Amino acid sequence: MRKYSVLLIVLGSILWGTDSLFRRPLSRDLSPITIVTLEHLILSLVVLPFLARTRCEVLALTARDWSALLFIALGGSVAATSLFTFSIKYGNPSVTVLLQKTQPAFAILLARWLLHERPGRWFWRCLLPAILGAYLVSAPDWRRGFLIDPRQPLSILAALSASLLWGSCTVLGRYIVARLPVLALTGLRFVVALPVLALLFWLQTPSQKALPANSSSLELLAGMALVPGLAALLCYYFGLRSTIASVASVGELAFPLTAVAANWFLLDVRLAPSQLAGGAILVSCMTFLTYLDSREKDARQTLRLRFHERRESKS
Repeated sequence: MRKYSVLLIVLGSILWGTDSLFRRPLSRDLSPITIVTLEHLILSLVVLPFLARTRCEVLALTARDWSALLFIALGGSVAATSLFTFSIKYGNPSVTVLLQKTQPAFAILLARWLLHERPGRWFWRCLLPAILGAYLVSAPDWRRGFLIDPRQPLSILAALSASLLWGSCTVLGRYIVARLPVLALTGLRFVVALPVLALLFWLQTPSQKALPANSSSLELLAGMALVPGLAALLCYYFGLRSTIASVASVGELAFPLTAVAANWFLLDVRLAPSQLAGGAILVSCMTFLTYLDSREKDARQTLRLRFHERRESKS
C-alpha cells in the first residue's frame, strides 16, 4: 500500500474535483440546505455500521472532545457545506473551488491562535501573492472588481467563509483525531450534523423544501455523496497514512486542476485569462506554503525526538 499511497491521494483529489458536476445541476432545482441535508442523510446511513464498531472509542470522549466535534459537525458539515453549495449555485463553481485553496492560510493562522503553533518563515512571504491571486480569481474583470454582478460578492464571501470554517475544522480535527479513528471522526461529523440540517430543512419556505422530482436527481445525489464525498475521503486518508504531509500537498494539486477542467469542458463554465492567472498564483503559493510548512514541522519534530533521545541516553 505504501508504494501507491501518493497515487491514492491524487485519486482522492481527482474525485473531489468532480463535486461541481453533481452539485451544480442539483442546485438548479433544490435549495443549498436541501442538497446538504439529503447528502448527509445518505452519508450517515453508509457510515452507521462503522460507527457501531467504534462505539467504545465514541463513549470514551470527554466533554472537551465533544465540544470540538460539535464545532466540526456544525461549522464544517452544516455551515461550510451549505455556504459552499450556495456559492456554487449563485457563482462560478471554478472560482468557488479555487478559493478553497485559501484553507491552508486560515488553518495556519488559527493554529497560531488555538494551538500556539508559530507560522513558518515562508508564511508571510506567500500570503500577499496568495491574496492577489484570490482577488484575480474572484473578479472576472480585475479592473472593475466586483461591480459586474451584484450577486458575485455574496458567492465569493460564501466561498471564503466555507474555506475559513473548513480551515478551523482542520485545526480542531488535529486535536481530536488522536482520540478517534479518522473514519469514526468523519462518520460522527455526518451523524451529529444531520439533526441540525433536518431542523434547517423544516424551517425553509415550502418552495425551498422541494425534493428531487426524478430518478436522475436521486442518482446525482447518491453520486455526489459517494464519489466526491465518501470515496474521495477514503482514498485520501488511506493514502495519507503512508505519505508525509509535504508530499501529500503536491498530490492535492489534482483537486483544483480537475475541478477547473471538468467545469470548463463538461459544464461549459469558463474563466477569464486573469482568473486563470490568479488561480495559478493562488494554488502555487498555497501548495508551496503547505509543502514548506510541513517540512519545517517535520524538521522540528525530528529535532525534538533527537533531543529527548540524548537526554534519555545521558540519564
